[in-house]
Amino acid sequence: MIRVLVVEDDFRVAQVHSAFTERVPGFVVVGSARTAAEASALIDDLRPDLVLLDTYLPDRSGVDLLAEISVDTIMLTAVSEAASVRAAFAAGALNYLVKPFTAEQLAERLMAYSRYHNQLSPGRALTQEEIDRAVRTLHDGDHPHAPKGQSPVTAKLVADALRTADGACSAAEIAAGLGIARATAQRYLAALAQEGAATMSLRYGLTGRPEHQYEWRA
Repeated sequence: MIRVLVVEDDFRVAQVHSAFTERVPGFVVVGSARTAAEASALIDDLRPDLVLLDTYLPDRSGVDLLAEISVDTIMLTAVSEAASVRAAFAAGALNYLVKPFTAEQLAERLMAYSRYHNQLSPGRALTQEEIDRAVRTLHDGDHPHAPKGQSPVTAKLVADALRTADGACSAAEIAAGLGIARATAQRYLAALAQEGAATMSLRYGLTGRPEHQYEWRA
């Protein structure tokens, strides 16, 4: 689970942001802070993976706080001036979402962050291609773009089916559930694995012939 700290001075807005976040699979809100000082203390105490940070806080600017913490951060703020956006990214923000926004808009960015987080998991060296892919993933929204020649609608259906599945699935299982050809499901699942949104493994049946298994990277 990705542990999230919500930093927002309006407790009603904080509750909304927390509720939006808790709806996204793989995310849990571990705390909420109304000031920069409280946020700093909770970051030290709770060690969240991600901070959802407002710009306007009672004691100091959220951007000033951002420059001092070493935690992945997405700005959730009503401030939309170009200089403020640049300052937030310069201070280390991974993404920037302007209020008001919908639950779906936040979910898109959280799911993109989840894939980015998984792609940059510690413990191994990355190739330049993997680094480039992680950077693209961070801003790609909820689903990877469909490869050239493939349907975005079908790509979304396959991604949704895999994400909501109970464990790993084969192309045949996804195809049966969606009413599409197995070869079609295989192409879209392979694209998800290539983008880093899914993992692929091999399962050997009684005949010894391997079958590809895909699982959403939550």
